[in-house]
Amino acid sequence: MHATLDKLKHTLHTLFTPSDWLARIVFWGGALLVGLASALFALGSEEASQLFRQVENEYRYLPLLLTPLGLAAIALITRRYFPGAQGSGIPQAIAALDIPPQLQHLRSAVLSLRIAFGKILLTLLGLLCGASIGREGPTVHIGASIMYAIGQFANFPRHYLDKSLIIAGGAAGIAAAFNTPLAGIVFAIEEMARSFEERTSGTMLTAVIIAGVTALAILDNYTYFGTSHAALELGSSWIVVPVVGVCGGLLGGLFARMLVSGSRWIAPLLKQQPIMVPALCGLVVAITGILSGGSVYGTGYPEAQAVITGSGEVSNAFPFLKIIATVASYLSGIPGGIFAPSLATGAGLGAVMAQFFSGPEVQAIVILTMVAYFAGVVQTPITAFVIVMEMTDNHAMVLPLMATAFIAYGASKLICKEPIYRALAQEFLDRLRATEPELAETDKPTEAKSDSSH
Repeated sequence: MHATLDKLKHTLHTLFTPSDWLARIVFWGGALLVGLASALFALGSEEASQLFRQVENEYRYLPLLLTPLGLAAIALITRRYFPGAQGSGIPQAIAALDIPPQLQHLRSAVLSLRIAFGKILLTLLGLLCGASIGREGPTVHIGASIMYAIGQFANFPRHYLDKSLIIAGGAAGIAAAFNTPLAGIVFAIEEMARSFEERTSGTMLTAVIIAGVTALAILDNYTYFGTSHAALELGSSWIVVPVVGVCGGLLGGLFARMLVSGSRWIAPLLKQQPIMVPALCGLVVAITGILSGGSVYGTGYPEAQAVITGSGEVSNAFPFLKIIATVASYLSGIPGGIFAPSLATGAGLGAVMAQFFSGPEVQAIVILTMVAYFAGVVQTPITAFVIVMEMTDNHAMVLPLMATAFIAYGASKLICKEPIYRALAQEFLDRLRATEPELAETDKPTEAKSDSSH
């Protein structure tokens, strides 16, 4: 009885302590900022992409000049003024989780409001120059940066600064970027945290809800790729599942392998030629753009939506040219994600594969191939089928989506042994260790302590 009363007193004391309420209000404000930034970033990305397409439609060969010069300038600005903002940002957020909390100055070099601002500005400039990049991965970095900066400002307890706020910000970023709250939570658990902790879960759920509602208030309730009513009947039609699972997974794994290996190979070249390398990458993007009739520029969202809803078509070369353009854009060293381009590539690959099947409807094959390729790239099968299910508002495809995602995951592992974001995060940490002896000294003991504490 006394123990129960003591527990009740402690709970009431926690609920009504002014300092705790101040921390909650600051945290809620941070989550609201994540939703606001995500929504404005989405609107800005759409405007930037449309503006480039308008210019490219009038002057088809202008990207041969604009894209190389633009990517070179963006890469130079990134290295000089916003170091740590390059790439999708998800590897940086994951790397920040592995940096011990006592080395806050290193975390602040990866997660800060300055980097969040640079990420938004430079990603928009990349889309304005025709780069094959997306905003969703950067939104994870932005969300994690905002929440971490808010935590430092409010002097949150150390266990919050350790992981909770970073994971919550990343989850909120995904949820607000795609309007997929469930996918945001699953991604945070499956990719960022790699485990489920009760202490983190409440923080994450609260951030996802607040950020999601804020984004919806600005963008209205929408489905990312529109609503699909495609279905796959039980029976002979299910032959599609293993076929597209293996093909999509292998190609996704190959793309991931190209990105990881290419990043390691090109890093020293970027140091030696910080302008020439991005310019050459931009030239590759421009050439693939011209060969594709302009379809591989930008996020690939219009092309993917047209194929998924059956309102348009893409060429058979689209998915392969999109892969080349996305690899070149990423290796240039500019900020920009691979989520949306990968989904577009998967949708285009589905349109190609649908030509080899006569039974199932085309849209069903497109959705399955999209989840297969995406699962092959990121190697997070649960996130893959949940995010595609929510983005297409299609619950009738849950079982085939799940099966396809796990088959693709297995096929991808044959080519790319380590998940792409983990590999890129490890590469980022390795470079950080080379310049920061403190991190190299605390790395192994910290991991040992973390393992024993669980």
